[in-house]
Amino acid sequence: MSRFLLLDVGAGTLDLLWVDAASGLHYKAVCRSPVLTVAETARALQGDILVTGVEMGGGALSRVLKEKARKVDVVMSISASATVHHDPDRVRSHGIRVVDDIEAVEILHRGRHARLVSGDLDRDRLRGILAGLGVPLDVDVVGVCAQDHGVPPHGVSHLDYRHHLFRDALDKDPRPHHLLYRHDGIPPAFNRLRSIAAEARKLSAGEVYVMDSGMAAVIGASLDSKAAALRRVLVLDVATSHTVAAALEEGEICGFFEYHTAAVTLDRLEALLRDLAEGNLRHEDILAEGGHGAYIRRAFGFSAVERIVVTGPRRGLLAGSDVEVHLGAPWGDNMMTGTVGLLDAILRRKGLESLDVT
Repeated sequence: MSRFLLLDVGAGTLDLLWVDAASGLHYKAVCRSPVLTVAETARALQGDILVTGVEMGGGALSRVLKEKARKVDVVMSISASATVHHDPDRVRSHGIRVVDDIEAVEILHRGRHARLVSGDLDRDRLRGILAGLGVPLDVDVVGVCAQDHGVPPHGVSHLDYRHHLFRDALDKDPRPHHLLYRHDGIPPAFNRLRSIAAEARKLSAGEVYVMDSGMAAVIGASLDSKAAALRRVLVLDVATSHTVAAALEEGEICGFFEYHTAAVTLDRLEALLRDLAEGNLRHEDILAEGGHGAYIRRAFGFSAVERIVVTGPRRGLLAGSDVEVHLGAPWGDNMMTGTVGLLDAILRRKGLESLDVT
């Protein structure tokens, strides 16, 4: 068992890392994200639209479908409608018809609607990308990370619920790779990750693992060559749509916070990093100001931080910071932060040695 395909499905990009652990060779690519690709296809469709498939990252696609629904008949299968919202009534409120999967097939056979398939993994596209790299899709392990807000009980905030799932898991084992899931062990609340795993199972792979992209980025950033040997570090990943930071002590998460990237400024991030290290963040306060939440297990103090590693496609937000930061590049590439973290989590889960190509 030596070939790994790692995919980081983001709002802006799809980051791909193909690794042959036996030979030490690896190949990588940064491509347009699935949601932007599917949204572009949707925008170009003429007339009525039928959307089938599974939940994928919404964002751009949701906006296009809502716009289309004002002018044409937009129908979504119940399985695909979770892309817009997990509550079908909320989807219908935008003028989109939601039908069960059987009726969706009947509508498809009538031939009056242009068909659009939702999903974060497109096997033909992946095969084409890998062919361009000169490597096969036939691998031993597929790992995929993406953000999943979770499906909360009725009346519970999805952000609050998601962070409680993280908190409960990290209280049991504070190592971030503990939040990696095999395809048959994904918590039911993570519907998007379960959809991804089901699609990944259709690829030629013996094993499939999934993980939250923020947690994968935390691991990846900590593996930067300037941080891997340090005891206490802060890692900050400023991605296209979400920003996550964690305080790590000897590989264990002491605390973390998460925001929409568009909602944070340089000044706010500097304050958040200090409060994270000092243990001064409260989950409720972060939610109240529009963030995704925060979690604190213990604090080691900002003065004890040995390095602050910043990664992500929008890490330029930290340019000009009064706080000294290191621009991280695990495996020599900032854009591979999530895939490298995902690979490390899988290797740890399987009891294999970590790989280092720096």
